[in-house]
Amino acid sequence: MTNLNPANDVIPPAAIAKCTARIGAEIRNVRLSGDLSDQTIAAINSALLEHKVIFFRDQRHLDDAEQERFADRLGQLAPHPTLGVIKGTASIIELDSARGGSRADFWHTDVTFVDTYPKIAVLRGIVIPPFGGDTVWSNTAAAYLDLPPPLQRLADELWAVHTNAYDYGVMGRASEADKRHFEEVYTRTVYETEHPVVRVHPETGERALVLGDLVQRFVGIPKYDGQKLFDLFQSHVTAPENTVRWNWREGDVAIWDNRATQHYAVNDYEDQHRVVRRAAISGDVPISVDGRTSVTRIRGSKQPPSKVG
Repeated sequence: MTNLNPANDVIPPAAIAKCTARIGAEIRNVRLSGDLSDQTIAAINSALLEHKVIFFRDQRHLDDAEQERFADRLGQLAPHPTLGVIKGTASIIELDSARGGSRADFWHTDVTFVDTYPKIAVLRGIVIPPFGGDTVWSNTAAAYLDLPPPLQRLADELWAVHTNAYDYGVMGRASEADKRHFEEVYTRTVYETEHPVVRVHPETGERALVLGDLVQRFVGIPKYDGQKLFDLFQSHVTAPENTVRWNWREGDVAIWDNRATQHYAVNDYEDQHRVVRRAAISGDVPISVDGRTSVTRIRGSKQPPSKVG
């Protein structure tokens, strides 16, 4: 477990309220800004490494510029490779339920279709519906530890191909507008990357599963068998014991370690309006248990990826 002692001077333990035993904590009495001291930023990062996702209520003072100034203190800002950023920002994307394709109601780690996917994401609630619209996060390091040793060893050896050109249309909740937006915006440029199914976290040394619905197939495994393996490993990721569910209020901020989590935006608010804005921090290339690094297969192709089984 990550040592939080360096945080104690600026964020006392009493200000960190765990949400569940395995993932999630609310940090109280901290006003986020780009002007926080280095010690406070270090304390926030320390809490993030331990709890995987941390929450801050009532941050209504933040606008896009200040959200990005704060995010920039956590590392280099990372624009999304396919979605356009908000004008005047370097990395902020808006997820607006009124626009097609913006309801991320599937289990995923952000942007794993590229090799250096973001290490941290900072999400701010702008418009929150009166009911529904929660987000669920899972701890993929805890999921790995839950695997029996023989399955851990199998996962350690597996590699998977991730792509942004997955079949969004098979999702039963996807509207025609969602499908059209997905095809015209999200997949207009195709990416495909091979990642180890288990990566070693560069700061904590933990082993975490790298899966989610951006996985197209396992390398060297026939499609039928690969789907069975995917379902098996993913079931540990989404086990309730490894998850936390956040009930949003306007002005809330959630920060998660994208190297050790998956998340799911619950689409249970009908036609109510929901808007959130996300800044991302650049990550590094994942490293497998045996020291190999992820491999880019397709970077920015206008053609659909291969469908080799």
